[in-house]
Formats: sequence, structure tokens, C-alpha cells
Amino acid sequence: MKILAIETSCDETSASVVENGRNILSNVISSQIPIHALYNGVVPELASRAHIKNINIVIEESLNKAGISFKNFDKKIDAVACTYGPGLAGSLLVGIMSAKTLAYIYDKPLIPVNHIEGHMYSAGIENSSLKPPFLSVIISGGHTELIIVKDYGKYVFLGGTRDDAVGEAFDKVAKILGLAYPGGPVIDKLAEFGDAKKVYFTRPLLKGSWDFSFSGIKTAVLNYSKKVDIKNRKTVNDICAGFRRAVCETVVYKAFQAVEKYNLKTLALGGGVASNSLMRKMFKEIGKNKKIKVFIPSPVYCTDNASMIGIAAYYKHKKSAYGKNNASLNPKPSLDLQNW
Repeated sequence: MKILAIETSCDETSASVVENGRNILSNVISSQIPIHALYNGVVPELASRAHIKNINIVIEESLNKAGISFKNFDKKIDAVACTYGPGLAGSLLVGIMSAKTLAYIYDKPLIPVNHIEGHMYSAGIENSSLKPPFLSVIISGGHTELIIVKDYGKYVFLGGTRDDAVGEAFDKVAKILGLAYPGGPVIDKLAEFGDAKKVYFTRPLLKGSWDFSFSGIKTAVLNYSKKVDIKNRKTVNDICAGFRRAVCETVVYKAFQAVEKYNLKTLALGGGVASNSLMRKMFKEIGKNKKIKVFIPSPVYCTDNASMIGIAAYYKHKKSAYGKNNASLNPKPSLDLQNW
């Protein structure tokens, strides 16, 4: 079964052709970083305009890479999938309208997918042995969540961020330190040259809860930066190292606490911050020591991409867990995770 999947929840325009849920025939991503870097963050209106400009080009390129064209689309593609939330309303609308149009013209099923579900299953794109049950650790620009995946479409939400998501905290700290956007990759790189022991930030563990909170660390960095010379490269490197370690230790500690509490043997990361080098290293090392299987997507599948939407859509299709008539499908910017 071949699914054309479309992802436009934020600032990446992506299309992918996914075969039988795991075989990625194409994965095209058009990034908007150069546009939003000027503003140190995503500007919704500009994101929507960029999606409109790029969506047809991205879809056609994705089809071409999979050996498909609009002439044989009807015979080669079995279903169309798209992200319908959560995300930016205008951005989501572009992907949804494109998917609805193709599904209508070629009389194909339209499978709406929750963006979070895409990240949850992204580690399975390259690892066929990843199967429920497992703990999903979503760490991205807009989300920091712990979710037990009991089965495909069966979830138990444990906790999420109460304020800043982990990726958002990285971006804000980068801005405080006068660094480039997006902040995650920049801080990760500079931290390698710093000494985390020189700058310690309190770990916000929020005992008695599976929730996260990173606004306090961000404020701590702001206060500390006012006491030192952030024009000094070594000082900035040390701050980056201390901040990165505080964030990573918080996420890793709570994740493995949850694994032990619920007697799970498998853990899977998803989201852009799963590309962080220290985060990946800590999860792998502790997983090995605790004999917990840890699955982490390659960096290209950590960021927003349509392949992860395709794999989630495949399992929804197998269970027929979606409405057959989705002509009225609309964006749901604040969409919650739902069982199916």
C-alpha cells in the first residue's frame, strides 16, 4: 500500500510517499529557517505564505522521486494523508486543502493524522522492530511529552510541559545569549566546547508529577547572563554546556523513571530536540545500562517530516480508524491526542 503524506503543521513543507508503513520511497522537506531566522522565531503569516508557494513543488518532487506522476497517480497511490493538528492554523490549512483536493480528484481515502502521532512513530521508520508497547518521549519546539503507546492508536498520556517546551527553551536561551536561530543546534554545537561543571542550573523535576517546566531554567540563564560577559566566547560556551546538561538530565531522568514505573522495556524518542547530541548519547548509554531498548530516529526524521505522517496513517488505515468522508476536514490547531 502506498500513501502520499503531507506535513505542513509549522514551518516545514514536506511530502512523502510511504509504502506499507515502513518503506520510504521519498521524503522531501522544504525548510523555512532562512525566513524566520530574521525574527528569531516562526512568524505564522510568513509560514503560511511559504507553504502556499512551496506545496505543489514539494508534492510533485516527492511523487517523482517515488517514480510516480499525476498521470499514474490513480494506479500508484492508494490513499492520501495529511496533518490536521496541532499546529499553526494557516500552515495546517495549506496541507489539508492540498490533500483534500488530491483525494477528491483521484477518489482516494483521506487519512487525517495528529502531528504528535507522527513523532511517536518516527523512530519506527528505520527500525522495524519498534512495536508497542513503548514509552514515547516527544521533545520538540512546541512539545515535551511522555506518552505510553499501549498499541497503535491506544495511548496513555503521562505528562507534558507546563510552560516552555524544551525546543522553545533552547530558542529563547539562544536569543538571550545573542546566538542564531534556531537555537537548539547552535547551543548543542557550542556546548561541546564548554564546561558544564562551571555553570550549574537547577533541574526542575516537579516531584510527584510527570510534567515538565523549562521556563525557570530560561530565567536562570537570563539572570546569570546579566552577571557575566556574554561577549566572551568561553563564557557563552560554558553557559550553553550547563544549560544543555540541565535540560537533558531532566528529560532523561523522568523518562527512565516512567519506564521503570510502568514496567516498560522499550523507549522511543521523537521531535527535533531528539537530534541533540548529548540527549541521544545519554538515552543510549542509560538505556544500555538499564537494559532498556532505546530507539532514536535519524536527524532527518526527528524534525517535522511527512514520512512520519505516512507511517501513522498506514496504521490508522489498517484499523480503518478514520472517517471515510473527510471532505469537511478542517485544521485543529489545539488538537489533543486521541485514541482510535
